[in-house]
Amino acid sequence: MTDAARDVARAAEQSPLMRGLARGGYAANGVMHVLLGAIMITLALGGGGDADQAGAFAAVTEAPLGLAGVWVLAVLLAALGVWHSLRTVRVRGGDLRAWGRRVSPAAQAVVYFVLAGIATNVALGARPDSDERAKEASQGLLATPGGVFVLAAAGIGIAVTGICFASIGVRRSFDKVVRIPDGPAGRTLTVAAVVGYLGKGVAIGIVGVLILVAAFRHDPGAAGGLEAAIHGLLEQAFGPILVVLVGLGLISYAVFSFLRVRYAKL
Repeated sequence: MTDAARDVARAAEQSPLMRGLARGGYAANGVMHVLLGAIMITLALGGGGDADQAGAFAAVTEAPLGLAGVWVLAVLLAALGVWHSLRTVRVRGGDLRAWGRRVSPAAQAVVYFVLAGIATNVALGARPDSDERAKEASQGLLATPGGVFVLAAAGIGIAVTGICFASIGVRRSFDKVVRIPDGPAGRTLTVAAVVGYLGKGVAIGIVGVLILVAAFRHDPGAAGGLEAAIHGLLEQAFGPILVVLVGLGLISYAVFSFLRVRYAKL
């Protein structure tokens, strides 16, 4: 990457428009998480709903002007993906430390682009099924020589990601991405971040465990996305209570995302 390209990326990243869109992206992320948490709690209490990102976006379409709202969420999430991509590009250096600094913003960019894609599909009338996609991908890998090891590695990677999210909450290292204000606002942000990162870490970790189980059993049907993880929890002793706690954790993460609109270090 040339210095000129890095300078252009830095200028674009720091522009008022790009920073404003990035803050809007955090708000969109908050909307998705609060709906996802609410759906999980509804399921735990015996109601219905699709406990995945597509289900959250689909819930928006049921509100007045909901379809337009989903398009807005898709645009803002994509903009946040672009902002993280610009952060990746502007990192200087070609050594291992420089590439290490690129990993986090690059991974976040991918996540937000995927979420924007899911929102776009829902706005166009499609209903992506994360569980079916996970099972199809697992089946394809298990049918490939050595694929079981790739699938196991993917499960481990997702589980580790969940642990990392939980660790951020426990260690309170989210202060690297937000400015924590004094007073009640700071205390609210801290509590929301701690609980939110723990809840999200648990949800992601369970998905990773499901994929590991599919690899060890050579059973693609055991794999699944977030919805399969939640339904798996509901079948366990005290499962509904655990699902409610995870749902509250995601709602707490949503509160953190909304506060991040104002206090994010951009």
